Amino acid sequence: MVTAWPYVAAAGAGIVAVASSMVVSAFGRRIVETDIVLDNLPAALDGFRILLVTDIHRRRLPKSLPSRLGKGVNLVLLGGDMTEKNAPLHRLESNLELLAPVAPIFAVHGNHDYKAEIAKVDSIIRGRGIRLLVDENVQLDSNGEKFWLTGVDYPRSGGKIDYAPLPELPSGSEGAFRIILVHDPMWLMTRSTVPADLVLAGHTHGGQVLVPLIGRRHVETFYHTYSAGMYDWARRDGSGGLAKVFISRGFGTAHLPLRFRSPAEINVLTLRRRVVLS
Repeated sequence: MVTAWPYVAAAGAGIVAVASSMVVSAFGRRIVETDIVLDNLPAALDGFRILLVTDIHRRRLPKSLPSRLGKGVNLVLLGGDMTEKNAPLHRLESNLELLAPVAPIFAVHGNHDYKAEIAKVDSIIRGRGIRLLVDENVQLDSNGEKFWLTGVDYPRSGGKIDYAPLPELPSGSEGAFRIILVHDPMWLMTRSTVPADLVLAGHTHGGQVLVPLIGRRHVETFYHTYSAGMYDWARRDGSGGLAKVFISRGFGTAHLPLRFRSPAEINVLTLRRRVVLS
């Protein structure tokens, strides 16, 4: 008589192994370094480094993060969902205190930030000297080169299409290098034009749990293609150019603290000027 117990035990061991892997992926502390090559990057910004942290939710950033940044960064961008409903606000405070000495910090809201005690959240953010961009532009300077950062606020109503108009750059800024920071990359679908060289986003968690044959958990077909990593997007602003879009898998998780085939990440992005061979 053939007993089924060895098969049951093997299946159980497999389930435990997969579950353990999902937890490890969810609580990983990877720093992913990526070079972003841009056609219109000013020479003075070649090598400019951005620390992009999105979708922290209720996690603690690793205390070792500042020391693991190697040659450092020039700018810290927080791409939304810095906390979530019922997450302890002292955790948000400690995360921001950890980042404060790294470089100047700018942030935008995500959908989960608005589900938390948003007045207290904003007070903590601004109280740490962080510039919270609510549909506004800020001019930055590096090595004497001025460029623009635009922060797009997630709709307070929670709707995916109820975004405020993109703030226009001041007169005379035509052709200036511009980065747009937005929580949800599906914002791109609401735009007739994307007048930027680089768009940085999060929100997707890279699908978080990518089940074989089923794929990404998102219902919206947009996320089936634009899930994580680098993409080109037509600017449609008369320039004939493309915007680079980078989507982070984010550091935290939504709903369950599990990830599969989409591990948690913190991103260090190095801007590179495209070299044109004559």
